[in-house]
Amino acid sequence: MACRVLGQHRSTHRKVPKGRTDDAALTADIVELATQYGRYGYRRIAAMLETAGWAVNVKRVERIWRREGLKVPASQPKKGRLWLNDGSCIRLRPEYPDHVWSYDFVEDRTHNGRKFRMLNVIDEFTRECIAIRIDRKLKSTDVIDVLSDLFILRGVPGHVRSDNGPEFVARAVREWIAAVGAKTAFIEPGSPWENGYCESFNSKLRDELLNGELFYSLAEARIVIEGWRQHYNTRRPHSSLGYRPPAPTAVVWPAAQTQPASPAISTVAAKPTMH
Repeated sequence: MACRVLGQHRSTHRKVPKGRTDDAALTADIVELATQYGRYGYRRIAAMLETAGWAVNVKRVERIWRREGLKVPASQPKKGRLWLNDGSCIRLRPEYPDHVWSYDFVEDRTHNGRKFRMLNVIDEFTRECIAIRIDRKLKSTDVIDVLSDLFILRGVPGHVRSDNGPEFVARAVREWIAAVGAKTAFIEPGSPWENGYCESFNSKLRDELLNGELFYSLAEARIVIEGWRQHYNTRRPHSSLGYRPPAPTAVVWPAAQTQPASPAISTVAAKPTMH
């Protein structure tokens, strides 16, 4: 009627869109999480918002993510399975917790250029990082020391997967693992993709923590990396687990409690309300 009185067509008028009342708070939380966890995509951020109490779907988070110009990680190319010439697959698949553990070394440096090593131990089924041993030098005796502590704490796994590094193929390590009732699963030389679970964890550790931290001492590196390990196990959403953390009630190892590193601190809005 109003358009007829004014002599204007109805298509020239639109209802002014009104944003949701909680849009500003949600946007602020998304931007803060994206700033705090710079290598997370919008799907993982959406999972963290849901954990914090937001009742919001992934599409809305994606719209705000793109509207704010946040970085969207590039999709990863698909990888084929490892097959032998006769068509059989040689990859050992984990079937239950503590079925297959894998471990590998990662290296980094403190601010003075001195190198230190990290021995990362992963449960391939749950994706939990069981332990990270850090020291300037790590030898086969250190590998046995770490595994013995974990076997006492969690029990003996079915298999222990590793590459062919000298610390892992050492006779003392192989004989000790066999003596306690576990089996070794060495990958083919020059084939790191066969140890994919541990390699994936190593890349996340370097991408999300090591590349952005400057350690002034070995003690600082131990505290910060242990805090990140606890965050990875108990809070960080894992895409292959339906964006749930690998072990939300994981046992802290070693027993001594350490202060959480900065990535483990969240300041998102508490108890948001959807309208």
